[in-house]
Amino acid sequence: MLHGEFIPAADKNSRRLFVVLHGLGDSIEGWRWLPGALDLSWLNYLLVNAPDEYYGGYSWFDYPGDIVPGIRRSRQLLFELLDDLRAKNFPADQITLGGFSQGCLMSIETGLHYPQRLAGIVGLSGWVFELENLIRDLTPVARSQRLLITHGHFDPIISFAEVQAQVQRLKSAGLNVAWHEFPKEHTIHGTEEIAVIRDFVRAGYSGK
Repeated sequence: MLHGEFIPAADKNSRRLFVVLHGLGDSIEGWRWLPGALDLSWLNYLLVNAPDEYYGGYSWFDYPGDIVPGIRRSRQLLFELLDDLRAKNFPADQITLGGFSQGCLMSIETGLHYPQRLAGIVGLSGWVFELENLIRDLTPVARSQRLLITHGHFDPIISFAEVQAQVQRLKSAGLNVAWHEFPKEHTIHGTEEIAVIRDFVRAGYSGK
């Protein structure tokens, strides 16, 4: 079971929810700023810690090394989390799933395999796991998902060119991907990137 912290919307009746997955070595502490930055009063947040301890923070999977078992384990845990949220009256189509770096990979991996359509998938400064297998196994639900993927020209950890090529491959496969590149390293590009995230999240909910 994953540990998360729920941050409620100003509108107590809102079922709109942004599930946020941190990067390697980080935790929910590193993303407490996000609700204030996005400034969407009708949006609930669930900040989630990854399952493995990692130098004072947490990790979704071993890196470097054999990443496959950890990714598959974490994907199953996130499936269970989404199922639990649905049981608590947060419909899948009202949930945005997003993350940074490892959290980006897990958001895309989970969102495109989950059997229900989400409000949106947000992937920041990460990459796509087993791209060709993912494309081969796309379901009609996966093909209906909305994705936002962003990356930095100067990212020293995850190659910009490789991620750009992955995104083009996803687009060629017919997926609905909004791609934004920024003159940044492995980080969030301030208010400019926040505005892109805000607009994408807002567009996933009718009437907002």
